[in-house]
Amino acid sequence: MTGTELQAFLAAFNALPLGAFTGVADGRKYAVVRRNLAAGKAQKLAARELGGSGYISLNLYRLAAGPRLKPCEMPEEKVVRFVLALKLTG
Repeated sequence: MTGTELQAFLAAFNALPLGAFTGVADGRKYAVVRRNLAAGKAQKLAARELGGSGYISLNLYRLAAGPRLKPCEMPEEKVVRFVLALKLTG
């Protein structure tokens, strides 16, 4: 991921609320949970498609050397695309 892509991802990720919410990405509705761990040095996002089989899961580590994105058993591109597309619905 380039620096510009990382900055766009971080801006979109940071705009998401903590806790549980619903949203739409690529025309599909998701139940999403975003949590802070380790006093905000690590963050987790998990999303389940409502009425479907879609699932997104990622960890974001806020390290002194810079942020590190670690998707959970899926390509980085998939989680980045999801976060960039996600629009809150409730």
